[in-house]
Amino acid sequence: MSAAARADGRFCVTTDPERMHEPSLLEQVEGTEKLFLAGRRNRAADLESAVRFFLEFLHGFESFEFEQPCVTVFGSARLPATHRYYALAREIGYALGKAGFAVMTGGGSGIMEAANRGAREAGALSLGCNIHLPREQQPNVYLDRFIGFEHFFVRKVMLVKYSCAFVVMPGGFGTLDEAFELATLLQNEKIEHFPLIAVGRDFWGEMQGFLDATLVNEGTITRAELGVIQLADTAEEVVRLARGATVPAA
Repeated sequence: MSAAARADGRFCVTTDPERMHEPSLLEQVEGTEKLFLAGRRNRAADLESAVRFFLEFLHGFESFEFEQPCVTVFGSARLPATHRYYALAREIGYALGKAGFAVMTGGGSGIMEAANRGAREAGALSLGCNIHLPREQQPNVYLDRFIGFEHFFVRKVMLVKYSCAFVVMPGGFGTLDEAFELATLLQNEKIEHFPLIAVGRDFWGEMQGFLDATLVNEGTITRAELGVIQLADTAEEVVRLARGATVPAA
């Protein structure tokens, strides 16, 4: 039996010498999310997509096995190493690592790289769940383990599944998507009441004000539900809030 590892974090296993270089169903996954979401397809095509979803999940479960508590850090891929939020994310990754947490990110550049870098500098486990995109998303060099995903929803599950606290740094549409999905999961008790920490009052303050003045006032959410998002400005605050997480027994 031979296992072929790839630079993007995927692998395939085969016992047939003639098929050693044929791509597995998992390796053929690139570009399939767009195809899957293109509209109605026949049943066989959808079943094949379901198998690919399962294989991506299985690969993730096999790749991420560790014992220490984990914190996921979300944030923009576009901020350079000279940006103040990059420096802050690096400090947070370092502080979390020193506090005994593994640090998981989306595995890319910017804020993700900074948090992984800080964790690596602290001697902590540094993890990444990468995604195949046309631009901006290459694995950073500060990862101890990473997986490359094709499907956003599979990647998002993996970013949530292993962690007992979530840090949302400044970011764009993708970061907002991740933050509001976590808030929804907490609101509906689909995950434990783990800390959801928005870092940077200067960045998130106006949005929280909008949510309070509009969504709460119109009755679409309650003020208690808005309270699942906790604001922080420093690495010390993040570690204090993350340490308040109650990790359920395995």
